[in-house]
Amino acid sequence: QVQLVESGGGLVQAGGSLRLSCAAAGSISSIYATGWYRQAPGKQRELVARVTSGGETNYADSAKGRFTISRDNAKNTVYLQMNSLKPEDTAVYYCKVDRVIWPREFWGQGTQVTVSS
Repeated sequence: QVQLVESGGGLVQAGGSLRLSCAAAGSISSIYATGWYRQAPGKQRELVARVTSGGETNYADSAKGRFTISRDNAKNTVYLQMNSLKPEDTAVYYCKVDRVIWPREFWGQGTQVTVSS
């Protein structure tokens, strides 16, 4: 099992920044990738950014150039630095880990990000 605790969401004005954190506990050695996803009201959940245990990253087109995903292995934490935020970034942001064993994934509880215009 893996427990995920997200933090860092909040209300920010357009153009501002937030840093989300996803702290993992439990069977973390089984994790091979961690991703941030978001879901806006009435929309499907979508990938924002993902980092593998090997350090490879990928971003949604909407996040490229504005968001940065990073890891602190000593703290078992993955961060999402979000800059130049836009109102369309408003959503609940979720952390998800992918594992090499069953269950293959775990989700965090989500953290609300609201960007005002």
